[in-house]
Amino acid sequence: MSKATAKRVAAAPGDNSAAAFDVARVRADFPILTQEVFGHPLVYLDTAASAQKPRQVIEAMSHAYETCYANVHRGVHRMSQLTTDAFESGRETVARFLNAGSADEIVFTRNATEAFNLLATCFASVNLGHGDEVVISTMEHHANIVPWQLVRDRLGIVLRIVPIDDDGNFLLDEYEALLGPRTKLVAVTHVSNALGTVVPLKQVIERAHARNIPVLVDGCQAVPHIKVDVQALDADFYVFTGHKLYGPTGIGVFYGKSELLKDLPPYQGGGEMIASVTFEKTTFKDPPHRFEAGTPPIVEVIGLSAAIDYVQALGQDAIAAHENGLRTYAETRLAQVPGLNLIGTAREKASIVSFTMDSAHPHDIGTIVDRSGVALRTGHHCAQPLMQRLGVAATARASFGIYNTRDEVDVLARALESVHEIFG
Repeated sequence: MSKATAKRVAAAPGDNSAAAFDVARVRADFPILTQEVFGHPLVYLDTAASAQKPRQVIEAMSHAYETCYANVHRGVHRMSQLTTDAFESGRETVARFLNAGSADEIVFTRNATEAFNLLATCFASVNLGHGDEVVISTMEHHANIVPWQLVRDRLGIVLRIVPIDDDGNFLLDEYEALLGPRTKLVAVTHVSNALGTVVPLKQVIERAHARNIPVLVDGCQAVPHIKVDVQALDADFYVFTGHKLYGPTGIGVFYGKSELLKDLPPYQGGGEMIASVTFEKTTFKDPPHRFEAGTPPIVEVIGLSAAIDYVQALGQDAIAAHENGLRTYAETRLAQVPGLNLIGTAREKASIVSFTMDSAHPHDIGTIVDRSGVALRTGHHCAQPLMQRLGVAATARASFGIYNTRDEVDVLARALESVHEIFG
């Protein structure tokens, strides 16, 4: 840890958001938080992997199944019309959430991974050839690495990797030096899932656009924690998943500027994405439906819409203040645990704290604190190249959400102190 970072962690400003954010009221909305694990109250610190669901999301999905479920777009009967209205209303909710220019810029996928694969396949088919370059960063999730490797192996493109410093900061000058005449796309995370580093996305996009290079952003770890305005960022493509935003699994979002989506061919073929089919020729619908072959995740979209409504009702600024207070408190508290090393101490971070312990493997850490009711993520966090850069095989990761409290941080710290006592 750098001296500047150590000073920031030691300062640990207090959480001044209490008046604006009632965490007890929020916790009451999450039925699972009443559970016990090994006789202890559940302390869920794995929101970066998948967030828990408020009652409002659960009820919205149940209501859809119980009162108006049918397939969408294809039916003239009342149930189909009602469900279609709810489904397309969800698309408009997502568009407002991201401040997209139009709901037609929102494509629904099964998850963020499918969205990355969609763009990699479609973009490559019309824009990439042998020797062309795609720039990604050291901090990328495997979902924003492997699809580009598949394209590389198929077409012979080159992957250029943006480095980070030892604290996990994205290096802007080194990034800019990678941009060249063969660079056809920049694909970077907004917030690192393993470190919590917030990438200076506005500058990343500006420097790419100065060379007419489009930018794809992985927003999976950003949208639950900070406001995202794709028009203000001028992002060309932006991807996130529903289950990390307190919504259901099985639903991802792929935003693309309308003029760019219109230039992309379909990803998959089948029903819904077609205008007409003969044995001689098929014509396709305009975006977004061109990219949504088959029956879509209907009720999942309704659940995602309810999750977005829930988050926005709490207030995203209040959420950010609450979570930042938790993170800074956790960094200070965990730094007091003997033998604990914070991993990833960038200047700007979201509510993720990764660490190792001198005496115990991360998997042992996760197993032991689980006996105290604490749910942590341990491993490489689908970011193996990042782990290699940092010189660690794995970390333990505490990731905070809207329902977490300082008391839970204290429970985690005490559990980690017991790990130290066991392994010495």
